[in-house]
Amino acid sequence: MACYEDSTCATPLIFVLSAGADPMSTIVRFATEKSYLDRMHAISLGQGQEPVAEKALEQMYATGGWVMLQNIELVARWLPKLEKKLEALEEGAHPDFRVFLSALPQKCVPVPILQKSIKLTNEPPSGLKANLKRAYLNFTEAIWENSSKQSEFKAIIFALCFFHSVVCERRKFGPMGWNRAYPYNPGDLKDSIAVANNYLEGQSVIPWDDLRYLFGEIFYGGHITDNYDRTLCEAFLLSYVRVELLEGNMPLFQGFATPGGPLTYKGYFEYIDESLDRETPMAYGLHPNAEVNFMTNQANELFTAIGNMAGGGGGGDGGPSLSERVKQMIDDLLEKLPELFNMVEIYERIDDVTPYTGVFLQEIERMNALIFEMRRSLIELDSGLKGDLSITEPMEIMMNAMAGNAQPPKWEKLAWASRASLGLWLIDMLARYNQLLSWTADLAQPKVSWISGFFNSQAFVTAVMQVACRKNDWPLNRVITTADMTKKMTPEEVEGATRDGAYIHGLFVEGARWDSSTNSLEEAFMKELYPKLP
Repeated sequence: MACYEDSTCATPLIFVLSAGADPMSTIVRFATEKSYLDRMHAISLGQGQEPVAEKALEQMYATGGWVMLQNIELVARWLPKLEKKLEALEEGAHPDFRVFLSALPQKCVPVPILQKSIKLTNEPPSGLKANLKRAYLNFTEAIWENSSKQSEFKAIIFALCFFHSVVCERRKFGPMGWNRAYPYNPGDLKDSIAVANNYLEGQSVIPWDDLRYLFGEIFYGGHITDNYDRTLCEAFLLSYVRVELLEGNMPLFQGFATPGGPLTYKGYFEYIDESLDRETPMAYGLHPNAEVNFMTNQANELFTAIGNMAGGGGGGDGGPSLSERVKQMIDDLLEKLPELFNMVEIYERIDDVTPYTGVFLQEIERMNALIFEMRRSLIELDSGLKGDLSITEPMEIMMNAMAGNAQPPKWEKLAWASRASLGLWLIDMLARYNQLLSWTADLAQPKVSWISGFFNSQAFVTAVMQVACRKNDWPLNRVITTADMTKKMTPEEVEGATRDGAYIHGLFVEGARWDSSTNSLEEAFMKELYPKLP
């Protein structure tokens, strides 16, 4: 740790954590090298640990030891006190006194702590080759010599390193990789290999099923909370950790296989360099379209960050200023904003409240709440820009969001989940409003419902089930929902409402496509990211 030489008793080192990073093992190893392990206090912060941390700081301040405070973002309310504590400990400290901090990148860490600290981060490797090399760097050459079954042990290590690289790299593809992002880390890999070595030493026959269970249910599976993700993890292990691994040249994906036989520690790095010549989503079991999606999202995040850093200025080069641009947007939005639904008039026209009626009434009430807040906040901000009102912090937040073509936070809380820009979001909002407006015309169930145009789509699905149960006298808790695809691609092709269930449109599929000729899911076409369903 070269950065240690730049630190002082008044300059803490703060580790900004990334996915899978664990600086504690590095610090313990470094403390052992410097003979400071017996003079180091490591405290994982959480409820009730603040007094322990303060006592450790005072003790090491006097005796010249190290204090490692982990995950300081978990005690956000205590951080201002920590800031003052660190400031008070700057004068008269023992020259060997050091403070190490770790935190996830969150806004709760006080700026003075960040300003005076040396900041370090360990970004996870990007790409399969980099992940594989990083996985091997977790081990030294001495580990190879600890097993009496060299060829079997090396084969399993190679398979586990590849498995670890795949499950970590799939995270960057978002929900296409895993339904939830799991904090897989090098510790999972080390523990898996240690257990594999114990099984190899203790048994004459390799228990492949037992090993897969331990890897997929205990070490890596211990992070997994989604059943589909657990099934996916098991599928990977069935492909990589099996008896064919011992024969060598077992294909892991098209164009890359396991080594033909056991290699030296350095030989594995050379094999990875020579054999893994190109990166492809197929290595992770994904369609090539996944890479297009990932790179598009990455570019969007980059430009969003650049836009945020650029600030709001303007006007100096002859163009409109920030307030002028926002004022123009306010006028445009107020002009396009529809009127509130008259709930009293709608209720007077309803004779029988069916499950479908209940859903549409809830949707209208939520749309009214959104439109009311939009109009109120736009008029308020307009008055602030004119000088009739003082600009408050919520108004400034809204102004900055609109200037960045994003949804203001207050609108976002009342609306549906969306990552669209403000212009596209407004078009979507008006389309949702028009669906509700067409329902209020005759208060009958639409022949086709735009399911993705509801605030709460699940409520509509529940209403379909309730209507079916009432009609057929079925118990609701024993009914499931099924979806049948027609060959009609637009609502205009539907002549009337279906007798059972409901026609819906507005669904898309990701990672595949629907083939109407075979009525089944097929491989997606290249660069067709979100094929429409019938």
